[in-house]
Amino acid sequence: MLRQRARVVSTTLFAADLVAVAAAFFFAYGLRARFPSAFLRAAAPLSAYLPLVAVALVAWSVGGGLAQFYRSRRVRPVSLDLLRVASVACTVGAATFAGAFALRLLDVSRVFVGLFTLLVFLGTTGVRVAAWLVVRSARRRGQGLRTVAIVGSGEAAEEVGQTIARHSEWGLVVAGYVDAGSEPDGAPLRPLLGALTDLASILETQVIDEVIFAVGRGRLDDLEPAFLTCEELGVGARLVLNFFPHKLSRLSFEEMDGIPVLGFDTVPTHAWALAIKRAFDVVLSGVALVLLAPLFALVAAAVKMSSPGPVLFRQRRVGLNGREFWFLKFRSMVLNAEAQRSSLAVHNEADGPVFKIRHDPRLTAVGAALRKTSLDELPQLWHVFAGEMSIVGPRPPIPSEVAQYKRWQRRRLSMKPGLTCFWQVSGRSEIGFEEWMQLDLRYIDSWSLWLDLKLVLRTIPAVLLGRGAH
Repeated sequence: MLRQRARVVSTTLFAADLVAVAAAFFFAYGLRARFPSAFLRAAAPLSAYLPLVAVALVAWSVGGGLAQFYRSRRVRPVSLDLLRVASVACTVGAATFAGAFALRLLDVSRVFVGLFTLLVFLGTTGVRVAAWLVVRSARRRGQGLRTVAIVGSGEAAEEVGQTIARHSEWGLVVAGYVDAGSEPDGAPLRPLLGALTDLASILETQVIDEVIFAVGRGRLDDLEPAFLTCEELGVGARLVLNFFPHKLSRLSFEEMDGIPVLGFDTVPTHAWALAIKRAFDVVLSGVALVLLAPLFALVAAAVKMSSPGPVLFRQRRVGLNGREFWFLKFRSMVLNAEAQRSSLAVHNEADGPVFKIRHDPRLTAVGAALRKTSLDELPQLWHVFAGEMSIVGPRPPIPSEVAQYKRWQRRRLSMKPGLTCFWQVSGRSEIGFEEWMQLDLRYIDSWSLWLDLKLVLRTIPAVLLGRGAH
């Protein structure tokens, strides 16, 4: 019910945004053609600019997806969208300028791009204001409202009613409650439409668009006649699935060859968003491996000349849901560093199962510089390209650390490990183990493509300044 409506709203908003972006472009071009002196250069024919329209539309589509404009179940208040709209509008302007440079449209001035960016912001903001006004006006006139009856007399039924009342933007109105009888956790709620045995007459005599069943799982067997009554009368029926306690899991419903299955997911399950994340990983890591090949060679030569031993350090690490893989780094320590670890245990400065020493005597001179600049991490780009890691995600631990995890800490393994995450941009070695684990879980619980992009951008200064790198 709400999901189908959300899709209609999201699709309509997306189409309106694209129209606004295209209109902004043509309007900016019209102003340039009318006032060429204000734009430093004369305007080229419109046909030369048309490829930039496509660039702008693609940039808005990608940016809007990253900003989650079209995932909301409702039309959000304009105040919550303004900052993101401005950010994506700037992205569109930057992409347009880059497209003009790539297409050698040398007469596209910065003044034109700036005006276009401003018009994109104003146009798409106007779309949101108009949508909000239309929805509010329709609700006030009673248009598009659906009346629901809630079956139940306990806390679950009351919570459903209160939730609907808090979200007037859903367009749902509670006509009243139907007493399911034998509910141990409460008396009949008001307004009371009648008992469950009266459901047929209630639906025949009152305007009811949907019936929401919010009863305990012990009553499910008793609801079959009520569901059949709704089906016979052509009234939609919904069942509240809050039978099992969960704090973090997101519910999903799907079919396995006709078998209905209820899912409880604690990790992101948006197929398209995850596909974009993987595409981003492949493209960025692949390009980096090619462009940084000379740097790889220089670092490898420096490691080889600094101390005897292999260039690369190999270690078993734990990845997605406990999968182990051989983890590669440029070697930054002496050859027998692992054998010396037990003798240095008394100097460990980290809490929890992690082993960290600020001035580790096992580091080589070159290795210390590599650690400080994070250049020792470069070979992990191969793991990203191969699919064992991601650009953004919790750092992969070693098996001995995982063996000492508390139960709640193991949940950080539920997403593919990455090169950077909250830990890298928040102080790294200066952060305690418990806080580190909490940061990783925060990333998993709040993941989005937009968050990945922000973490990548925050990682750049963190690496350049060497914050928390030991």
